[in-house]
Parts: sequence; structure tokens; C-alpha cells
Amino acid sequence: MLSEKDLRELINYTTEDPVVSVYLNTDPSEGNADTHKRKLRSMIREINLTDDIQAIEQFFEHEYNWSGRGVAVFSCSRQNFFRAYPLSVPVRNLVHISDRPSVKPLAALLDNYGGYGVVLVDKQGARLFFFHLGDLREQEGVLGETVRRSKHGGASTMPGRRGAGAAGRETDEVVERNMKESAEFATRFFEENHVRRILIGGTEENVKLFCSMLPKSWNSLVMGTFPMSMTASHAEVRARAMELGMQAEHEREARLVERMITQAAKGSGAVTGLEDTLEAINHGRVQILLISDGFRKNAYRCKSTGWLTTKPEEVCSSEDDIEKIYDVVDLVVNQVMRSGGDVEVVMSNADLERVGSIGAILRY
Repeated sequence: MLSEKDLRELINYTTEDPVVSVYLNTDPSEGNADTHKRKLRSMIREINLTDDIQAIEQFFEHEYNWSGRGVAVFSCSRQNFFRAYPLSVPVRNLVHISDRPSVKPLAALLDNYGGYGVVLVDKQGARLFFFHLGDLREQEGVLGETVRRSKHGGASTMPGRRGAGAAGRETDEVVERNMKESAEFATRFFEENHVRRILIGGTEENVKLFCSMLPKSWNSLVMGTFPMSMTASHAEVRARAMELGMQAEHEREARLVERMITQAAKGSGAVTGLEDTLEAINHGRVQILLISDGFRKNAYRCKSTGWLTTKPEEVCSSEDDIEKIYDVVDLVVNQVMRSGGDVEVVMSNADLERVGSIGAILRY
């Protein structure tokens, strides 16, 4: 299963030898194993790297169990480098050959499906889940003191008995203690699993009380709330979490795109379009790179300076200094992430496509 550490290894891996990157959609709804194998053979048949092709085919024949919905494979046989990551979410079929692994599709998956913390909460306790790339990675629970439910009616007038008001206050205190314990437990769970976004399920009353107990730093990561029973199955929790998470992610991306376009129009702190974005990347100014999902474009690099551009005749010293880059978008995703910037792969946003399908919010 792909982790942030795995992605970081791929980002930092470069070599003078060719690296073959293969993304294969193995979603059962798209066909069986034989169907996907035929698609793979069609994708790699033009690749003139015999050892890498053999390594990739051997993995699919003898190691991959075909139980997932996608897989990413990276091979550089000359450097004895081979990595494979089964995925629980589908990917687009892709073959890419370069001097480094193609990480753009993985960046998109982590951006959209990585690091979901889900909490189901009631007055007595909480169930906590950590979903990463569609997989349930961790599950824990906490159970507090039993909440006693007092009978309806007026307070007792018999001597020595407490009234309903006192019993109600005691119940409220028990609920508050349980909620506080659940929130503290959840905070530790979020920290241990490096949660990036949070969804909370339960009744409106319980969710509101639970959120009031969370530290502000974690409350800021709450992407949505939803009604759900504490007895819901893993599959129900996962399906609802992915649905709400993607909805919230689209809304967040739309706000980022709007911010970028507004700032770029004012000439302050953002750029749009491929050439201006490449110039910002050349100067190391990109804080957040935004690209439309599936966007690909060729460009050029000056061999002497490493400068990326769509206008090589204006910036490179000579024709011999010009190197054509196929799918420069994949290269800049890698470059931005290596420099500590963030990458947002945006799904179906007409405003971003209108300004060239690429842009950036700048550091300065």
C-alpha cells in the first residue's frame, strides 16, 4: 500500500537510465484479469526495454493478486529498481518512460483519497477509522461511562430522593466526560495516523458537542458531518466517507482555483497558463501548483540551465541547448513536490481549464 514515504522515495529517485512507469486500471467492473492483461500487453508492446518488460510482466503473472482496482509499477532494470503498489481506487491506464518515475497520477490519488479520519460518535463513546487510498488502515474505539436515562415526569417529592433535575445534571456530566475522553482519544488517533481531513458521523447534537471538545487545530480539518449509526459496517462508513470527502474536496479545490485566478488577474501572488507557471517553477516560487486532471503538454528544457519553457528560442542559448520534454506537467509535479510545494490535481473545473488547465499560487 502506497504511503507518503513511498511517494517521497519515487519523487527523489532520478537516474540517467530509463524508468518505465505503468499505471493499470484493474477495476473488476471494467473486466476480469485476462481483460486487463490484454490491455497491459497492448500498452507495453512498443517499449524497447526487454528487461523492464519482463520484470513488469512477471509481476502481473506471479505476484499481483488482481483483488484491487488499480496498480502502479515502476521499473529501471539497469539500476535494479522495481516498485509496485496495488491500489484500492481505480487509475487511468498510462505508460511513461523518463529519467524518473511518473508521480503525477499518484499525487492525484493522495490528494483526493489520502488520509481520511472518520469518527462515529454518541453519548457513550466513539469509533474511529483511518482510510487511506480507499483502504481501511486502522480502526479503534473508546467506550466511556454508561449514560443512565432518567424516566420522564416530575421530580420526586419523597424525602431523601433527588429530583429529576439533579439526575439530568448528572447525566449531562457523564455525557460531557465521555465526549471529552472521546475527543482526546480521537486527537491521539489523528496524530498517530497523520490524518489530513476529518469526517464526523452521529446525531446533530452529538456531533456538535464532540466538535466543541476538539482542539482548534483539528477542528479546522473537519470537512463534513453526517448522520450515521454507531453500528454501521466498515463498508457503509467507507462509502459515505469517500462520497462526502470527494464532495468537500471539490468545493475546496474550487475555492483554491477562484483564489488563484483572482490573484493572477490582479498580478499579485499567482499565475495561470503553462508558460507563466513554468517561469514561476524555474524561480522556485510555487507554493501550490494546480493542474486539471489528465492535463498533459510538451515543452522544452535548456540543457545548460535546466530552464523549462514553451519558447526555447527566447531563453536557450542555441538549438543544441534545447531538449524536448514530453509531458512537462509530470516533470513539474515532481519538481514542485521535491521543493516542498503542494500539488492539487483538480477534477472537472471549467474555470481552471479556461485559463490553460494549469496555474500556481506563489510563495512570494
